[in-house]
Amino acid sequence: MANQVENRILIILLVGVFMGSLDIGIVGPALPSIGIDFGVNDRLLSWVFTIYILFFMIGTPLMAKLSDIYGRRRIYLVNILLFLAGSVLTVVSVSFEMVLMGRAIQGVGAGGIFPVANAFVGDIFPPEKRGGALGILSSVWGLSGVLGPVLGGLLLSYGWKWLFIINIPICLVVFLGSLYILPISNKNPDVKFDWPGIIVLGLLVSFLAYGINQIDTSHLISSFLSFSVWPFIVLCLILIPILLKVEMNSMDPLIQIDLLRSKEVKLVSTYMIGTGLIQAATVFIPSLVIVALAFGSSDASLMLIPVVLTMAMGAPIIGRLLDSFGSRNIMFVGGIIMIVGLFIISIFSESFYPFIIGSILVGIGMSTAIGSPPRYIMLVESPPKERASGQALINLITSGGQLIGGALIGAVIGSYAGKLIGYEYAFIFMGSVALIMTILTLGLKSKDEQQKTSY
Repeated sequence: MANQVENRILIILLVGVFMGSLDIGIVGPALPSIGIDFGVNDRLLSWVFTIYILFFMIGTPLMAKLSDIYGRRRIYLVNILLFLAGSVLTVVSVSFEMVLMGRAIQGVGAGGIFPVANAFVGDIFPPEKRGGALGILSSVWGLSGVLGPVLGGLLLSYGWKWLFIINIPICLVVFLGSLYILPISNKNPDVKFDWPGIIVLGLLVSFLAYGINQIDTSHLISSFLSFSVWPFIVLCLILIPILLKVEMNSMDPLIQIDLLRSKEVKLVSTYMIGTGLIQAATVFIPSLVIVALAFGSSDASLMLIPVVLTMAMGAPIIGRLLDSFGSRNIMFVGGIIMIVGLFIISIFSESFYPFIIGSILVGIGMSTAIGSPPRYIMLVESPPKERASGQALINLITSGGQLIGGALIGAVIGSYAGKLIGYEYAFIFMGSVALIMTILTLGLKSKDEQQKTSY
């Protein structure tokens, strides 16, 4: 009986997680259509993606902490309603500003869905089942983020607003299912809300996103020296040590900074920034295909299928190989494969079959970067009572990479007025990021060392 209850809870959580992650990239194929409808340029258009990630990052620690105070189910329901409200606002938008406002509200709700779902797993599932349940949630999160553009392309033939209309019935099903299935949890007035932390984090990611988005890569030096870039980058850098100080001194911090004392966690966290950057790049693949191969918007999104299918098939295989070869070896080999794939896409962007081969290789690499190896490392390095916090930290850091990636790629493409060369430079840069990620894996523990130091 207990297994049936746990399975029902996991299913309703999975649907919510799938929905929130799907909308990270689902807008990719629709960006050209949204730009035409509202008459905005490529630089502004990238904010449809960036603002979702920005508010997702704010919503993640905010909603996680509120769930500690007011109860998991109550805040999970609030997150679903916020996501629903943002979707409805986007559907009825009559201006580009309304689209951005709807995406921001969606981002706050989606940001809370994943950490609260993880917390439910920690509260409800017995210790021997928590790792498996967290692994399933994480796999769904990573896969649906890449699947989003494919589904977006299929729905685009009915109009770009259908990308958000589809959320409405799903939200209603998840909301009603949560009311019926999820257990009620009590309020905890002893937990204090970290207002300084959320304010500093919100300012930090806002300054970062805006500053990067304003960079003109065709005039890099003069762009950095302009008042639309350097003040925001400087403010972001100033706020980083302030945030660390605030969280270290907080009785109930939003972010578990103490986990970063581990060298292994520092390496994985830096690696996951790169993962977020490259995951953001996949959102722009349909737009690249439209420019490079002259595909229509709907057909262009289908070019993501090789990435999605490879990740779907690769994730379980990687999970089985993990125990035999260890995280370090798998992540190193996956990084090499991803480097090759990204450079093939950038160099042979106008050739169909090399593009497909490059996409398959990127999918293989992404299955090691988004999948179980880095999350397994975080489980090993986190004390039992902080395992959920460790997974949340990975998600927050990856989202930071997505935020930077979305803004940076938008800036590169915008600097070249949406021409093919802008996309090619963006993917060459991502190949370089993958190279750095691969080098970082050499500093990770071997399989034997990992087993000896496991909690």
